Amino acid sequence: MGIRSIYTDDDSLWGRKSGEFEAFARSVSVDYLALGVQMVIGLLMLPFNVSRLGQSTYGLWVLTTSITMYFSVLDLGYGVAQVKFAAECRARRDREGLNQIISTLFCVFSLIGIAVFAIAAAIAFNLDHFFKLDTEQAATGRGVLLFVSAYVALGFPFSVFGGVVNAFQRRYLNGWVAIGTTAAVALVNIAVLEMGYGLVELVAATTIVRILSYFLYAMNAYRAFPGLRIGPRYFRLSRLREVSRVSLFLLLIDVANKLNYSSDTVVIGAFMGTVAISIWAIAQRLIETTQNVTSQMNGALFPVVVDFATLGQAERLRRVLVQGTRISLAMVIPVTTGLVILAQPLVRAWVGARFDASVPIIYILSAAVAIRVGCSMATTLLKGAGQHRLLAAANVAAALVNVGLSILLVRPFGLAGVAVGTAIPLAGVSIFILFPAACRRAELDKRNAVREAVWPALWPMIPMGMLLVLTRGLFPDKLLLIGLQAAAAGAVYLLVFLKFAIPRQDKEWYESKVRQLIRRPRPAVAA
Repeated sequence: MGIRSIYTDDDSLWGRKSGEFEAFARSVSVDYLALGVQMVIGLLMLPFNVSRLGQSTYGLWVLTTSITMYFSVLDLGYGVAQVKFAAECRARRDREGLNQIISTLFCVFSLIGIAVFAIAAAIAFNLDHFFKLDTEQAATGRGVLLFVSAYVALGFPFSVFGGVVNAFQRRYLNGWVAIGTTAAVALVNIAVLEMGYGLVELVAATTIVRILSYFLYAMNAYRAFPGLRIGPRYFRLSRLREVSRVSLFLLLIDVANKLNYSSDTVVIGAFMGTVAISIWAIAQRLIETTQNVTSQMNGALFPVVVDFATLGQAERLRRVLVQGTRISLAMVIPVTTGLVILAQPLVRAWVGARFDASVPIIYILSAAVAIRVGCSMATTLLKGAGQHRLLAAANVAAALVNVGLSILLVRPFGLAGVAVGTAIPLAGVSIFILFPAACRRAELDKRNAVREAVWPALWPMIPMGMLLVLTRGLFPDKLLLIGLQAAAAGAVYLLVFLKFAIPRQDKEWYESKVRQLIRRPRPAVAA
């Protein structure tokens, strides 16, 4: 990809000039840095919080906050659609149109935020009717849900500022705010619990910190686009109708994804109680971390897929599908292999033997996330190449089967049944629907796709797994030692993958992309 300036004039209202590749590299780098900080702090804070709050109270915290995860679908797809339209206005230098879209959505999101808090309040005062909670737990959960819902509700109108930053390809600005906020929340968390306060006080204090960070995100938006103006005079119904035509489709996909990834906690809360939720949360945290770490690349490739599909460049679509799938698998397979083989010592070193019941859950969900991430490039290709209806239908079907199987299997098999109910539809849809559909769209034979994309990333896990099996149990259950053991095994996987699994021309292509990333230019400053 050539380097060209995002901006072509010196109008100070449109912010600093920046190369596309430079902006992309900085954003991806800060995204991974923020993700790493959040992951490390999250892994360290979880056992601290469990030890201070207790399993039951921590499970109550997970249960109440999981309810708010569903509220994000109430943005009705406008969040992603806003980025698209804002970027188009930026490219046309349409300041008036951009301010109209942002102001219109700010008003819409403000109304949505009010509705969200009202819904949350209604749930909060009826928690004991939905879940197996005693009177004291219901009172605590009510306070937690109200505080967290206030933060979520305010996030709707403030999200327009994040959309501006993303549309102007300055996402790294918000990444730094996210890093600072994560650190500040962790410090407040420790201070509140060390002073002897309980769950409600903890959530209140950390929520205040997170709300204050919203104003830093707003400042970044004005920094990225100094010409930003938000006010009632810019509100336009015509703009709302224009954005709505795109947002409705995005809403359907978002709803399906939320059901796929967020329904399990509610099912467990309804049938098993808060202690079971705390056990599930250990496995879920590890699986979510794995997915977040290994699936960042596909979002960045989405506009590339759109370009190739629009121009009818089937050969490039095939290359993106093969290379993207192979790299995604090469990222997720060593992580999940290490997670499965080292699950028990990892759990014991992290949160103690009382959470050993989460180990079988890790086994099942690791297989599911490996398949899901491995097929994520296929999902990106379908979304960018016009296969929206198929993708939406597949996600909705997987979500409905997920919920149904989890409810059906939770009573006879407990947490393992919920995990199986989650893994089966996700894996089935990914392997038998999405990946073949992506191969057809890219005009690639499925057998060639498996041979070129899947097999080179799959078989290097054999020597890696053998090393982990042979060395497991040789060291004490300490996080540092487990991390070093996993890192050594990962290095074996990488060596075998690069040295023996991929063709020489592909290895040279990878090296050229790394050199291109390292040699990015310094940003120019607008007059």
